[in-house]
Amino acid sequence: MARPLPRSTPIYQLKVTLKDSKPPIWRRVLVPADVSMRRLHDILQVVVGWQDRHLYIFEVGRTYIGEPDPEEDWREVRPAKTTKLSQVAPAAGAKFVYEYDFGDSWRHDILVEKVVSAQPGADYPVCVAGRRASPPEDCGGAWAYAELLEVIANPAHEEYDSTMTWLGGEFRAQAFDVAETNTVMRIAGFVRSVAESTPKPPRSPEAQRRRHLRLL
Repeated sequence: MARPLPRSTPIYQLKVTLKDSKPPIWRRVLVPADVSMRRLHDILQVVVGWQDRHLYIFEVGRTYIGEPDPEEDWREVRPAKTTKLSQVAPAAGAKFVYEYDFGDSWRHDILVEKVVSAQPGADYPVCVAGRRASPPEDCGGAWAYAELLEVIANPAHEEYDSTMTWLGGEFRAQAFDVAETNTVMRIAGFVRSVAESTPKPPRSPEAQRRRHLRLL
């Protein structure tokens, strides 16, 4: 069970947009400022609709954050597990890039639209809006995905049948379900609840008497 979220925790409203997607594929999600970048990766996988089959990295200016591999990385990579979102994006207006699958190179622009207060009784992270389905895994990247959409829009295309078979018989490019996305995050154990405001207990008769005497 996820630990409760303190009411003092700032909440980041993030706008996530898949680069080179036309029309845009985007999500808006509210995330606690104290999440690690590793957990943000997990959240983005669910929110965008990926399946976590490939490597990833965050780019913040010239800083890289991900899963360090001294034998493979040609650049210095800070560990995502110990780097918090608030360290990467200290205020509203901050921007950074999330890249998933270095082969297909799915790059996402992430913008901190605003920072808000945690609401008592609310759950975070929570997806609040979005448009369009994520591309299928391993389809070849943004330009290949654009070609795939052209093929499946034309049943007379010579590659229509083979493409639909590869897609499993169906693909709804315009579909995105906010409620289903939040359910998956809850099942995955990502969601933390903010404690409700606790009303002060009523004063005892003796405490009320002492207060009355102080006011005399």
